[in-house]
Parts: sequence; structure tokens; C-alpha cells
Amino acid sequence: MNFVLSDYHAAKKEEFRRFAETEIDRGEHYPRENLQKAAARGYMGLPLPREWGGQGEDFLTYTLLIEELSRVCASTGAILAVHTSVGTFPLLYFGTDLQKKRYLAGLAHGELLGAFALTEAGAGSDAAALNTGAKAVNGGYLLNGCKLFITSGGEADLYTVFATVDRRRGHKGISAFLVEKGLPGLTAGKSEKKMGLNRSSTTEIRMEDVHVPASNRLGQEGAGFHIAMSLLDGGRIGIAAQGLGLARAALDYTTAYLKEQEISGQKPGQSAAFTLADLATRLEAARLLVYRAAAVKESGKKCSREASMAKYYATDLAVAVATRCIDLCGIPAAGSAGPLAGYFCDAKATQIYEGTNQIQRIVVARELLNG
Repeated sequence: MNFVLSDYHAAKKEEFRRFAETEIDRGEHYPRENLQKAAARGYMGLPLPREWGGQGEDFLTYTLLIEELSRVCASTGAILAVHTSVGTFPLLYFGTDLQKKRYLAGLAHGELLGAFALTEAGAGSDAAALNTGAKAVNGGYLLNGCKLFITSGGEADLYTVFATVDRRRGHKGISAFLVEKGLPGLTAGKSEKKMGLNRSSTTEIRMEDVHVPASNRLGQEGAGFHIAMSLLDGGRIGIAAQGLGLARAALDYTTAYLKEQEISGQKPGQSAAFTLADLATRLEAARLLVYRAAAVKESGKKCSREASMAKYYATDLAVAVATRCIDLCGIPAAGSAGPLAGYFCDAKATQIYEGTNQIQRIVVARELLNG
């Protein structure tokens, strides 16, 4: 077991850090230019096989990318993470060769943006309770229903949509479909006004008799729930990496702020120094959890426990670090002129999406009790 990044991974992390700091903007609007720059570097398909247009990098390298992007712009990190993990991996893992040839290179090159449409009003944490229906018709399916809180809603070119073909069968009646932007009957609502990650588009996706050809069903009929659940571990590791980036950004800002205070003669007290030490130590612990989860996933072993531990620890920590850093910096840090309030709001969002942190604790407990 190696607790130190290899020379290769350390060099990639430095590459991503330089890219994020020099080419990623921190604006207020949808970060389209950031995504275009990432695509030009091959980052939109970083962990995808070269045979399908990707860079062929391992999952730890991808995790390092999300961490560094999120340190500078968490919304850009979130969009890219969703695009890659749950937006592209369903096609990579479960798509036919014909489906892959049609879409995968475009996703890997950033010519297409991927999204994952699972959540509904009555089916958030309980994904098996979804109501969106898929009625079999000649040559395909008609999809009807509404999905909520879809990252990149309205911006994405390809949605992996989950709908039930037979409600009587519960989760065994759910199937997955590749749904292209622009199909008749497919509409996106207005982007939600969120607490954090406001540069990303999060919308409803409504479907009214959206015809999807049978060739765009992903996997076997009834395999949708299995597909959705199998993808969440990788997605959660990506969100954990966002937590690392946000926690590090808040801690770096506060450390620099306190150094400036010391130079100006307002030396921080021992309590502040101890708080910094505690936060830095917890950040290192979180980093080890996240990198380990990425390594276990890359090995091909089951990683649900590791992914959930990493997700809830790193994102809970991001909120705690941002909170304590606001306390340390005082009133100036809480205003909109400084970044700490933004880090807090972005971090709060990471506790909720890709499975709330309460759900992550259920996953860990279930693994312990059933193991």
C-alpha cells in the first residue's frame, strides 16, 4: 500500500492545478468556455478508453482532475464530474457497440454533453419509486414523466433516462434509455436558483410522448435499476473529490488571510492556529479516503463502502472547513466580496446530490452489518 502519489500522478495533479488556475474562470454564468477548454485538453473523456476517443487515464487521475477544478470553480467540476461518471459511463459499461459508435467519441471529445435523469419528486433517495413511464410501442417506447434536479438539464445533448415499463414489478420493471436533446416532447424547465453550484444548470426534464427507438434502450429491459445503482459509486467518488477541492480552497484562503493579519501586526491567537491544524489534518484524512476509494474502483473490486465513506466524510468536511474558516476570518469573510461564503454554499450542495450523506451512512452501515 502506497500513501504517496506516484511521480506520474503527482505530475498530473500539478498539470490540472496549473490548468485550473490559469484557464478556468470564476464567473457567474454557465461555464461553457471552461468546458470547451477542458474538452480541448481531452479532460471531458479523461478516464475513457482510447479506442472510444478518451485519454485512457485511470480513475485516480480523473479524481485528481475533479479535485483541482473544484478548487477553482466547483460548478465546472460538478458539470464535468456528472458528464463523465453518470453521463458517459452508462454507455461505456452497458452500451452496445452500435450505441458506443454513435455517441461515445462525441462525449469523450466534449462535442456532446452527457446527463443522468433519475431523480423525481417522489423518487429521490428511493430510486425504485420512480413514476416516469415507458410504454412499449411499435419500434420503440413512449416516455412520459418528469425528472427533477437534473445537472446540465437543458444543456446536455444526451440524457440517460430511467423509466418503468411495468410498475407491478417494482425496481425490476425499470429500464434505461438514451434520449437525445431535441426530440419532440422533451423539454427542460428553467434552471433552479440554488444555494450553491449556481453556474451549473439544474432543471426539470419533462417528457410527453417522447418516442425513443428500441435501439436506444440501454441494456436489457428491466435492467435499469441495476444500471443506475452500479454507476453511483463512481459518481460519489467524484463528488467526494469536489469536497476535497472546496475544503482546500477555503483552508488556503484562510491561511493566507491570517498570514496577512500577522504581517499587519494582528497575530492570530493559539486557538486559531489550533483550528487550522485540525482542519488541515482532517483534510489529509479525507484525501486518503477519497484516493483509496478511487484506487479500489480502478482495481475492479466492489467499492460501495469506500465510495460512500469518502463521499460523506469529504463533503461534510468541506462544509465544516468553510464554516470554521468564516469564523476565523470574521465579518469580512461572510460578505459576497470574499470567496468563503461561496465555498460554504457550494460545499452544502455536495452533501445532498449523488445521494444525500444520510444515504451514504445507510450504505456503510448496511455493508458493515451484512458483511
